[in-house]
Amino acid sequence: MIKLRIPRLNNEKDAQPLVADAPKERFVARVRSAPRLLSIKRVEQHYADLMQQAAAAGIEDTLASLLQDDIVHRLVFCLADHSPFLWQIIMKDPSHLVTILERVPETLAAEACGRQRDYALVVDDDDDTMGEVKRAMRRERTKYALLVALADLGGLWSLEEVTAALSEFADASVKGAVRAVLRDEAKRGRFAPADPADPEKECGVVVLALGKHGARELNYSSDIDLTVFFDATTTRVMGKAAEPFFYVKLAQTVSSLLQERTAEGYVHRVDYRLRPDPGSTPVAISLGSARVYYETMGQNWERAALVKARPVAGDIVLGERLLEELRPFIWRRYFDFASIADIHAMKRQIHAVRGYDEIVVPGHDVKLGRGGIREIEFFVQTQQLVFGGRCPRLRGSRTLDMLPQLEQEGWISGKARGELSDAYRFFRTVEHRLQMVADEQTQRLPSDSVLLERFARFCGFASLAAFARLFTRHAQNVCHHYALLFEDAGELSVQEGDLVFVGGSPDPETLVTLRNLGFREAEKAWETVSGWHFGRRPALISARAREVLTEIIPLLLRALGGSADPDAALGALDGAFARMPAAVELLTILQAHEKLRVLFADLLGSAPRLTEMVAQAPHVLDMVIDPTFAEPVLEEETIELVTGNMIGTPAYFEAFLDGMRDVARQLSFLTGARVLSGILPLARSGQVYSGLAQAMVRLALKAV
Repeated sequence: MIKLRIPRLNNEKDAQPLVADAPKERFVARVRSAPRLLSIKRVEQHYADLMQQAAAAGIEDTLASLLQDDIVHRLVFCLADHSPFLWQIIMKDPSHLVTILERVPETLAAEACGRQRDYALVVDDDDDTMGEVKRAMRRERTKYALLVALADLGGLWSLEEVTAALSEFADASVKGAVRAVLRDEAKRGRFAPADPADPEKECGVVVLALGKHGARELNYSSDIDLTVFFDATTTRVMGKAAEPFFYVKLAQTVSSLLQERTAEGYVHRVDYRLRPDPGSTPVAISLGSARVYYETMGQNWERAALVKARPVAGDIVLGERLLEELRPFIWRRYFDFASIADIHAMKRQIHAVRGYDEIVVPGHDVKLGRGGIREIEFFVQTQQLVFGGRCPRLRGSRTLDMLPQLEQEGWISGKARGELSDAYRFFRTVEHRLQMVADEQTQRLPSDSVLLERFARFCGFASLAAFARLFTRHAQNVCHHYALLFEDAGELSVQEGDLVFVGGSPDPETLVTLRNLGFREAEKAWETVSGWHFGRRPALISARAREVLTEIIPLLLRALGGSADPDAALGALDGAFARMPAAVELLTILQAHEKLRVLFADLLGSAPRLTEMVAQAPHVLDMVIDPTFAEPVLEEETIELVTGNMIGTPAYFEAFLDGMRDVARQLSFLTGARVLSGILPLARSGQVYSGLAQAMVRLALKAV
């Protein structure tokens, strides 16, 4: 039988309150606020139900005494009105509610994190050790969710303190899971720890936290973005041939320990998709492969992701060394103004949505919607990437820390700093309330007016109108400052829906958009375009090619969607990219001219020979935008004159031959394009092709 001992805290640091300089009063004495109740009669029924559960646990009098304070009473029973998830936790174990109310919340949080880190080290050896660790971690997470929610709703912790507490627990969970796997592998003889009491020491693998987790800004019910890297030179794995598989299995088992749903729930949803090229790489990557990838094909959005990266489990020293090596990739020494256009183009991909310019409160996405959290984060991160190479003070990971730093450095005004900080706190608080309702990873406000009214009261507002006014004001402020930052960036005209091509798996809304554009095989289309962004085609390896690609993708997909067979056209373009040495010239031409995009899409779907001509020499597309495109020449003498003028008088014979081949390609393409465009009747095209052939024979004979 498994025996679970309560672990002691590792050191004095673990025993300190999670929130710096917090008062030492117990929870019940520090409650300052509570959401509004919906019905006194409902509260009376909930109170009776709770007291019945408390009586069964022998704590009825204690709980009744704690609930005598009006604001504490309102804090607890607002959960019955607004959060089925949290109220269920209370009803299942009222004694935990008593523990929270009676003790200092910072101490409770620190103790919970200590247990979460150390479960793997204190479970007695048994065949089901991993199963017991999994169950214990889930029970701990459930209790922690209630603690953080009450401290947040009761006004005990600020937003920064709430997100720090959530991030600290996520750190503990990842560390505990890695420890559990390493300890289990050591027990099975597949891993030789340097120190059996500390299996992470010099283990040769490190887990980096990215995104909000890495920045210690984690959401109430968010995924955690992780990447796993290993040192291929380590000697800890037994059987060197199995080493890569060992670390892949470790990453998979850590994910299972944290996110698999059981009767006790789950701990964290894990997302490994921010690793290098997630569509074609394993979930654990060697340090050597990571270095090569970031040096040769790393993208600007990956630079932004690494700004927030920090090692949280495994060999921490190894992780710190890797981030130090990647510093030149993340922070470029020159002012990198090119990156701001690239990242903004990516954001406009994400937000090329119908109705995006409107700020409508019902159904609004507080993260991705107009004037939301993501715009504030982009506002900060783009300026960090541009100026952080020269200014180390702009290399912090937390959004609210960097806004005052940007003001101090003179890049933004005090008004911008204040309004963006206020909006960020407001929207993050709303986001947490949304996720508290049912423990779902959602950022979208209810569309139904009745549900939205209830939610406004959960956020502490007397009415929906009051909530909507403040929400709209914050969103408009964000839009204003964001527009000033990107006022010269231009706009995309695509309005069909979301287009997101980052990560390891398709975004559901993007698949809907692709289907609406006409792609029958939306998943395959997403995989193709995602591969372009990761440089899987030789023509798109250069940073410049991928920057232009990011800008043009929505427009290009719209043009391809209008062709006779969008899937075939996309496949033909992918094949062209595979054969081309470089695609910057072609993408730049297509970016500048809508007419060419439409024609090129038609060529891809119906004229593979002409497509091949474009792939070999993108400049042949210039013929289509020439004013004479609509005026085909049919007479043999005129064709020969035009051909001779285009070739000119090269200085040597080989140059003449090169010129003749290029002109023949251009004029052949021009004729085919005129046929496809309906300018030249198919019956007359033979006359033009014959005239071109005759001109080439005569000019060649003369040159010889």
